[in-house]
Amino acid sequence: MAFRVAVAGASGYVGSELLRLIATHPELELGAVTANSNAGVSLGEIHPHLRVFSDRVLEPTTQQVLSGHDIVFLGLPHGTSAEVASFINESALVLDCGADFRLEDAQAWENFYGTKHAGTWTYGMPELTLAKGGKQRSLLAGAKRVAVPGCNVTAITLALAPGFTAGLFDPRDVVSVLSVGTSGAGRASKVELSHAEIHGSAKAYGVGGVHRHTPEIEQNLSKAAGDQVQVSFTPVLVPMSRGILAVNTVKSNYRFTEEALFEAYADAYADEPFIQVLQGSQPSTASVLGSNSVQIGIEYDKHAARAVITCAIDNLVKGTAGAAIQSMNLALGLPETLGLEVNGVAP
Repeated sequence: MAFRVAVAGASGYVGSELLRLIATHPELELGAVTANSNAGVSLGEIHPHLRVFSDRVLEPTTQQVLSGHDIVFLGLPHGTSAEVASFINESALVLDCGADFRLEDAQAWENFYGTKHAGTWTYGMPELTLAKGGKQRSLLAGAKRVAVPGCNVTAITLALAPGFTAGLFDPRDVVSVLSVGTSGAGRASKVELSHAEIHGSAKAYGVGGVHRHTPEIEQNLSKAAGDQVQVSFTPVLVPMSRGILAVNTVKSNYRFTEEALFEAYADAYADEPFIQVLQGSQPSTASVLGSNSVQIGIEYDKHAARAVITCAIDNLVKGTAGAAIQSMNLALGLPETLGLEVNGVAP
């Protein structure tokens, strides 16, 4: 019997990707789709590529509309999920693709988001290595409330966590610069650039340690390291519609060989179906486009005694919607890769 699923915020980029993945997931049946200003409009008008759902009409995001579902995905703007989540039945599995429940430190939330902290849900990054042993995956089984990670956070965390868990990296010297596709800034982004401004150009935003993903990145890497990690993180908007390429440089705790560095990552991710650790080549966003795949490149700069770890993901799939489906599978006890396979084979 299929699980009945609702998508709140179905008119946005994340909503579109969730619907695309739901359409091919063998255990999901789409119920309500909701929106705010687009309520009353058909999905065919908003997402014409989703022909299987083209006749569905977006409804208001209300308690009545979202009731009676086994699973509810929240693809809502930051700061709005908490109110909606409060009226969803406790028996339903709720996965928030926004930031409302990701942070454990209430003060960090208030500092970066400027509102009252709503609480903390189980974090939806199965592959996160933990200093105390194991991975975040074990905490997702049976969860009823899941906070889906941020897209920039995913690229940086998966790139650096194994090195911190292995004790290779200095937690006080981490620099991450990300090339981010325009969809990463959101459909209603404050990063307002016209086509003429972004075509053939690039622009940094959230510069100077103010980007809202900063405390989430540090929270994850601190769990991986067993020590407080401090990150300098700068995203750069580039002229591609989707994808993230993260270039992370981190000071070594001691000098080691590139082979030892690669071995730490190969061991950490050996059984991960969606993560590919490259040796002798570099990841590209084109290689992961539309998939839940992660490519990680490993280099060691002997001159500067710094590791250079690169990571490519699709910000709308592994960066958000795919991570939500992956976490949902684990929470429900389904095969982790179900509905996320490429040509029938998990990437």
